[in-house]
Amino acid sequence: MIDADTSDMPKQIAVLGTPIEIGASQRGTLMGPAALRTAGLVTLLGGLGFEVRDHGDLRIDAVTELDDAVPENTKHYREIQRWIRTLSAQAYQLARTGVIPIFLGGDHSLSMGSVNGIARHCREQNRELFVLWLDAHTDYNTPATTITGNMHGMSAAFLCGEPGLDGLLGQEPRASIDPDQLECFGARSIDRLEMDLLRERRISVADMRQIDEFGVGVLIRRVIDKVKARGGVLHVSFDVDFLDPGLAPGVGTTVPGGATYREAHLIMELLHDSGLVRSVDIVELNPFLDERGRTARTAVELIGSLFGQQITDRPTPTNAIGR
Repeated sequence: MIDADTSDMPKQIAVLGTPIEIGASQRGTLMGPAALRTAGLVTLLGGLGFEVRDHGDLRIDAVTELDDAVPENTKHYREIQRWIRTLSAQAYQLARTGVIPIFLGGDHSLSMGSVNGIARHCREQNRELFVLWLDAHTDYNTPATTITGNMHGMSAAFLCGEPGLDGLLGQEPRASIDPDQLECFGARSIDRLEMDLLRERRISVADMRQIDEFGVGVLIRRVIDKVKARGGVLHVSFDVDFLDPGLAPGVGTTVPGGATYREAHLIMELLHDSGLVRSVDIVELNPFLDERGRTARTAVELIGSLFGQQITDRPTPTNAIGR
């Protein structure tokens, strides 16, 4: 068991919605931030002893002049570019205040802005930022490898400095992480050319086969030990399609065989105990595809575990039998 090491974890949390949906082919993730709030995220975090400030939803300037060339195979590039530039600057400013930012999505293209801003701050602090990519996909495509042109599938590659989206940030500083600072966890759907690039870069990928063989406890401890050994901090980018579709149906890219309820909670509990988490994305929640808010509630419960809620603290459902 990992001893909890949360003594220097900030006790202030900043929540920022990023209702972007055009990075994916399935519309509806723009409703994700509202669904997470409705499911009680802010209230839950406050009940865990955090001072929580909800900054509302990010707005973009639609008239900003953008003059770089639009790369081929990048759907909705201009609009995503505005989102990413704005979000990166906002993430950087939030990180500088010493809070833990939680970015509510929105599709996974938002991570190109959120993580870049956090990485920029960490670079100024001379501290390595590691990114835990909890996702059914590795999102390591580039404009040269993508099959669909959907930019949510290019976000991790962009963060690691892969070419093809070099003008995306414009004057906003690009703070790429090294490939060995990316930890993909739970993958079970990877394109062929994407896989070639992952192997070439030696990206750490703990796929569901490895999770079945070794268990989430062993594998997530390896990530934690690596980050601690290098004196780093951790950004958790949580795509709800990391979970099995039977548990979380409210996503546009369901892939069978995902993490179970207890596997996901154990990951979050161990991450909390590590004291390493300094920022979080919650992405790809699509309430339009959900079943009575079930996916949103599950995501909120998991974030509760990430920030210290114990399994024994959870209330018994009102429809439980025999209590």
